Order: sequence, then C-alpha cells, then structure tokens
Amino acid sequence: MSVETLEFQAETKRLLDLVINSIYTNKEIFLRELISNASDAIDKVHFESLTNHELLGDEKDFEIFVLPDKESKTITISDNGIGMTRGEVISNIGTIAKSGTRAFLEKIREQDKNTEQELIGQFGVGFYSAFIVADKVELITRKAGESSAVKWTSDGAGEYTLEDCEKDSRGTTIILHLKPEFCEGLETDFTNEQLVENLIKKYSDFIRYPIKMNFVEEDENKNQTVEVRTVNSMKPLWVRNKSEIKPEEYEEFFRQQFHEWEKPTEVFHTKAEGTLEYTALLCIPHHAPMNLYFSDYEAGLQLYSRHVFVMEHCTDFLPDYLRFIKGLVDSPDLPLNISREVLQQSREVKSIGKALEKYIFKQLEKMLKNDRKKYDAFWENFGKSIKIGIYNNSFDQKIKDELKELVMFQTSKQSNFSTFAEYVERMPASQQKIYCVAGTDEATISKMPQMELMRERDIEVIYLTDPVDEFAFEALQKYGDKEIQSITRENFELDDEEFKKGQNEVEELNKSNEQLLKDVKEAIGDEVFAVRLTSLLKSGAVCLATTAAGPSLSMEKTFAQMKNPFFKAMRILELNPNHEIFKKLVALHASGKDSDDFKDFCKLLYAQALLIEGIMPTNPVEVANKIAALMSK
Repeated sequence: MSVETLEFQAETKRLLDLVINSIYTNKEIFLRELISNASDAIDKVHFESLTNHELLGDEKDFEIFVLPDKESKTITISDNGIGMTRGEVISNIGTIAKSGTRAFLEKIREQDKNTEQELIGQFGVGFYSAFIVADKVELITRKAGESSAVKWTSDGAGEYTLEDCEKDSRGTTIILHLKPEFCEGLETDFTNEQLVENLIKKYSDFIRYPIKMNFVEEDENKNQTVEVRTVNSMKPLWVRNKSEIKPEEYEEFFRQQFHEWEKPTEVFHTKAEGTLEYTALLCIPHHAPMNLYFSDYEAGLQLYSRHVFVMEHCTDFLPDYLRFIKGLVDSPDLPLNISREVLQQSREVKSIGKALEKYIFKQLEKMLKNDRKKYDAFWENFGKSIKIGIYNNSFDQKIKDELKELVMFQTSKQSNFSTFAEYVERMPASQQKIYCVAGTDEATISKMPQMELMRERDIEVIYLTDPVDEFAFEALQKYGDKEIQSITRENFELDDEEFKKGQNEVEELNKSNEQLLKDVKEAIGDEVFAVRLTSLLKSGAVCLATTAAGPSLSMEKTFAQMKNPFFKAMRILELNPNHEIFKKLVALHASGKDSDDFKDFCKLLYAQALLIEGIMPTNPVEVANKIAALMSK
C-alpha cells in the first residue's frame, strides 16, 4: 500500500499542547514514557505467549534498546513486545486524535487546568511526549504473529502518514529526530550516551526487562568495537520478599538510592494487596540532616508506578512530622502521568499515606518497647519532629494520643530519657499532676528558685530544654487523667495539705499588703502584669511567673529569636514574704512610694528576677548604676 496521509482532528493540536506544556514540564521525561510503553508492550506479548506458545517463535528473550546517535541527531527506542497492526496504529498511536471526541473535549472545557492534567493522564498519551524533544517522530511496528509491518510518521502538527514497510522481527521501533536544542549541552544533549545512560538509571532502573545500549570502545590502535551493555538493574529491591533480603542489601540500597552513607537506624519494608496495592521501602536515617527543620529541606518519598520512577519528592504520603523518613512507594494504582495537584486530591494517595503513617507509628512503638537503646538514638536525632507533630495537631486528639506515647524527656531525677508512662509509674500515690519546667538547659533549670521547693518535697519535674517542648506540652495538657502543669505558671499548686495551708497564709498576706504590691507594680511599670507574694520560694527572694493562659517566658524567648518581638508573656513578679529583702521593701515603702530609693529597689527586684530567667533587662546600664548606688550606701 502506498503512503497514506491522515489529518488530525482540529482538537488534536490543542491536546498536544496540553501534553507538552501542561503535563511534561520536565523535558527528559519523554525517555521514561517511551521506555515504559516498551515495557508494557513486552508485558502484553509475554502474557499472550502463556496461552499461545508459538507467538514468540525463536525470539524468547525480551529486551529494550535505546540508541542515541550523534551523527543523525536521533535517539531510537525499540522493543520486541507485542507490536501493532495498521489498524491498531491508527487506534492506539492516534490516541489523542481518537480521544478528541466531543464528549472528551466537553469534559476539558468544564474543568480547570489541574483536572485537564488528570483527564489527559487517564488517556495514556505518553507516546506524544516524544514531541517535547523531537520535531519529527517515526514509528515502525510489526504485530507478534504477523509478517507485515507499518510505518507511522508525524511532525506533531496537522497530519501523520502511514505506509507499509519491512521489519525483521516483532515489536516497535520509535525514532526521534531531535530538535537542535536537544543535541547540545551537558543536560539536554540526548545524543550523548552518558547522559542517556544516567537518565535510564534515574527513571527506569527497575524496569523488569533489560534496557540495552551500544557503547563504542576504541583500542590503542584506534580500532573500534561496539559493546552492548544492559544499563538498568532490573531488580527492584522492594519487590523481593523481605525475608530473603540481607541487612547489608538494605544498607547498600539506601546508600546508593538516597546517599545515606551510614547504616539506617531502622528499615521499614511493607506491602499491601487487595483493593489498593502498594509496596513501601522506607528508612529512618542514622543522623538528622542539618537542614531538617529548615525550609530548604526537601521532604517526601520517591514515587514509582509499576517500578517506573514518577516523582522525586512526593510530600503527600506522610505528614510533616515524619519528614525525616526516607524511601519510596511503588503502586500500580497510580498513573505515571500525575501532577502534584492531582496527587493532593487522590484518594489512593490519601489511603496509602494513612496506612503508612499508622504502620510507622506501630514500628516506632515496637522499637520503644523492644529496643530502648535504638529508640533513644532515634529520639536524640528525630524527637523534635514528633513534638512538632503534637503541636501542629493541637486540635486532633487522636494524633496527639498516639504521639504522646512516643514522647521522651529528661527529668530532675532521671539522666536518661523517660516516657510519660514511666514518669507516671514513678509518681507517688499522693501526686495527682505531672510537673514540668522550661529552661535553657538542665543546669540552669536546677538553679531556678522554684526548683528548691520541688527538691524539698522530692517531686520529679520534667525538664523542657528544647524550644518546641513547651509548645508540645501546652498542646497535650494531659496524659491520661493526669494534668500537665508548669511550675512557673500562676496556677501552680501541689497536692498536699501543707501546700494548701501555705497558700492560704500567703493569700492573707497578699490582702494585707495589697497597697504595697500595687505600688511595686506601679514603680516597675507595664513590664509586669502583676506583683504578688508566693509560698513557692524557699531561700530565693524573687522569681517570675506567667499567667495561666498565654505564652510563657520560654515561648517569648523563642519568638524573639524568630524576630517576633510582639509575642509577649504576661509576667508576674513573685516575692518571698519570708525573705529579708521583703522586709527591706516594706521599710522603704513606709517612707513613701514616691521616694527614689523605693522605686530603685522595686526595679532592682524585677531586674534580679529577669536575670534568674536568663533575660537581659531592658536597660542594663541603668540597672548596673542602681546596684552601684545601692552598694555605696
């Protein structure tokens, strides 16, 4: 039959534009698409040969060839798969023309751009990605079991041609005549053998059939020989039975795939079958990267569909608090042509993500129970992520209830990490609350004046030394039926009669010294919300507390470091009524609240309380001068 010229429908150019400009923003993706199509074609002939044993003839070894050619400025992808008849070429390779029906176009017109991408992804137009890099495409194909072949040619514009031709074997060969800009440059020269080999390893390394290339070798006499090499591994580690995989194989996989130069802390290998199929191979790295909690860190899992690479950092599988997890998900239920926007709306992705989140939580729980040394190492590296997860899910009680079982901390009685469950188990029967305190480090916290009373009563206090700790504990509020209470909040109280008696006594003192406390606040100014007497201090003269609601001093310092000076704690200056300094204050007040000595004394008390908290007074020079003046008297 002579050459037949067929015109695309008017809509086809519109659809081609969508394929090239909307879906395939990454130009190198064409190679992945064509190799994937070749693999699918081999799958089909392999399947049919199971019942038609004569179909393969003498050609029983399956393979895909990729041949870049610098001289002709082409790249050729060929397979020995099922091949196509003339009618199938018109039907299948003309997918875009065929799907350019009124009904399909009406769907496109009704939807927004993101849905356009989803619809086109469903119509299997990967072949047309060839026109991203080629200004002419030739396809030569011969159906398995047939003797005749057909050649399809198009420039991707208004028409394509069909003609009968000769082909020695079954399968399909696609020749891309590359646009000039894709025959030059380090990253865009698709006639460069090394570049093409690297792209195959990146996108199609785990295709189950050998992908071969010709490499020209030259000896010392400049004699050339052509060596055929298989460039893909064909062995996705994650599809193997995990009982057959050695620990060092997992280690080597993560070393090569994710540049993890140290042995992972833990490897998770899970597979799901049924209505939704997927395999996940994940790991907890040995150490947290330096930028894990910064905006430039690229979180997310690699995404594969039928062992074909789709996306490097898919952030839609796992919540942000599991951003430290590295690995991949391979699912046949997700199409290759899938955008980030579509992923965010995908029910399949959401289902896989929920299952993985639950699985990882169970594995961490098991690690905590069965391998405490390993879990301690995990917590030192990635515990902050779990605490951030609690804070970010402040209104999700289910997630908080799960994550709080993983939380660890150090306390006034334990140098090693402790869990909430372990803390509660150590609590005496009379203690009804869980006590915590925030500070820069353990040494600083232990010297806080409020801690003196806790040591005297032999009460264990949780140390919150990471800026995120207090935010997480504020989000939790309770563990089981035990309220979590900071010893630096105004509503702090102990569960015994002696404390209650002391509180009653100090309340009476607050009433009888109401004018004095009012005048102290007036002398200090708006930097304090209130001034009051307290029964919490033993040898200390002053301390700072904050209101029960609102940010604490530790939170204020955290936000100050983030250049947010408006996030202020409502400070309460607390005075020890049994200290000699309070007696001095009473005496100075008796001489008049407007005297300079009284005002200076009040400001120095507040400055002392600030320094105890590690906060620099607003005017340190003024404070120093007042101290000097006081010392000289």
